[in-house]
Amino acid sequence: MADYTKDQLNGKTTKVISPIRLAHVVLRTRPESFANMVAFYKAFLGAETSHQNDFISFMTYDEEHHRIAIVAMPDIGPKDAKTAGLEHIAFTFSTVHDLLTAYTQRKALGIAPVWCVNHGPTLSIYYRDPDGNHIETQVDVFDTPDETNAYMLDPAFAENPIGVDFDPDETIRKLGSGEASVRDVLTRPNVGKRDLSDVPMVKV
Repeated sequence: MADYTKDQLNGKTTKVISPIRLAHVVLRTRPESFANMVAFYKAFLGAETSHQNDFISFMTYDEEHHRIAIVAMPDIGPKDAKTAGLEHIAFTFSTVHDLLTAYTQRKALGIAPVWCVNHGPTLSIYYRDPDGNHIETQVDVFDTPDETNAYMLDPAFAENPIGVDFDPDETIRKLGSGEASVRDVLTRPNVGKRDLSDVPMVKV
């Protein structure tokens, strides 16, 4: 057991101990959408089922026993995008190549993105699942958190914290032809001020 102080055990310290990681996300769905949602996430993430019955499915794609679970809940309505709540779930890839390969693999399965954007800290491709939940797939632009934090403190990021849209197919073409390098793809151009008014994720 960790060597905690008396004040820590009594909850008298000023900062709560942080968890070591985010373990999983559970999504609820209508019973009639359960099979479709499970099939989508298994395809989308290249995931396997850890356990499943007629109302819950646990799925994993890495060392965690489950990263996503889908639960069929009776007597709930469809998702209402005009209410407060979770905006999206994000999944990180190791390289630009992996991010774009997953994009082409999903495209072949009929899973198309709704928004592709270079945020600056990440190069990101967004999707919607069958229930309308948003999913971000991303690759980090910088090698270290310190570099990312410094970028986010820059005035250019304050002016445009949204990002610059990009075309993944054109990006793949440029990388393949040698017209652009990975660093070119990751470097966000400066387009001036941008807010949420023209973000496809907001236009539901």
